[in-house]
Amino acid sequence: MTWGTQNSQQDADEQIEFALSSGVNFIDTAEMYAVPPSPETYGKTETIIGDWLSRNSHRRSEFILASKIAGNGLPWIRNGADITGEAVIRSVDGSLKRLQTDYIDLYQLHWPNRTSPHFSKHHVGTVKFSEVDAAQHSNQMLEILQALDSCIKAGKIRHFGLSDDTTWGINEYLRLSEKYGLPRPVSIQNEFSLLHTKDWPYLIENCIHADVAYLPWSPLGGGVLSGKYIDGARPAGSRWSKTQRNGLFRDSDMANDAVKRFVAVAGKYQLTPSQLALAWCAQVDGVTSTIIGATGMAQLKEDIEAFEVTLPDDALSDLDVVLRQYPMPF
Repeated sequence: MTWGTQNSQQDADEQIEFALSSGVNFIDTAEMYAVPPSPETYGKTETIIGDWLSRNSHRRSEFILASKIAGNGLPWIRNGADITGEAVIRSVDGSLKRLQTDYIDLYQLHWPNRTSPHFSKHHVGTVKFSEVDAAQHSNQMLEILQALDSCIKAGKIRHFGLSDDTTWGINEYLRLSEKYGLPRPVSIQNEFSLLHTKDWPYLIENCIHADVAYLPWSPLGGGVLSGKYIDGARPAGSRWSKTQRNGLFRDSDMANDAVKRFVAVAGKYQLTPSQLALAWCAQVDGVTSTIIGATGMAQLKEDIEAFEVTLPDDALSDLDVVLRQYPMPF
């Protein structure tokens, strides 16, 4: 998602080639990217991936390609309107054109039409669930499913998934898909990291028993778990040095203290802080595939190496001590 702002086509080409050669077989993007989102950067990441694909079409089968339709709230995307059936069909066609491919393996709803408890909205009382018109949203979900079904039948997408959604969202889509014979969600992408464990245990248990893949995004907490932002540091060119759509909501005193503790644990076991955080995330029961992002090749190599690490029980115990002290640091 940094491709198009912090990264060039040349950077992306190098990263894709290295990732595929290292066994990575999942590339995730979205129509909204690059980030921070803006009218000028809309669709740029898909376009960069499409440029690579146009020169490497014979390698399309080597990986699962995932993209997403943006939810409401961005005025330059469908005037900020809700996701509808018509919007799904138009957005799929737009993504296919930018990606220069005939099909998308996994097409995801970037966030639901209703306000969901993500992006630091998980604190008690932030979202008023009782004020949501469940029937209205269920009807919208059915219309979305019907549009996704038409895209699957046309061969434009193969599967669909959710993102930034909840147990109710998962189960309502499952209920509607079973009732009306429509596609079922195969995955959900939610934020999950050492600093943000709210989906454990209930949503992840739901995913396991409903056979819905759980795909953590931001397993490094927007980069903060690397340790590079400790005590207000802002390295030049880093994501936190740029204006963020939702602000730096992960930048709290408690998060800063927790990261210092996690960095100390990493040093104890001779790992980089990023490798510790990624290895922990990958070992959580129910995690299917951990989505990483890197702006540079050194970061990408460091992150990929993390998935060769098996944390010993002592390391997991040390991390648990910190997790219990900082259960919700932002």
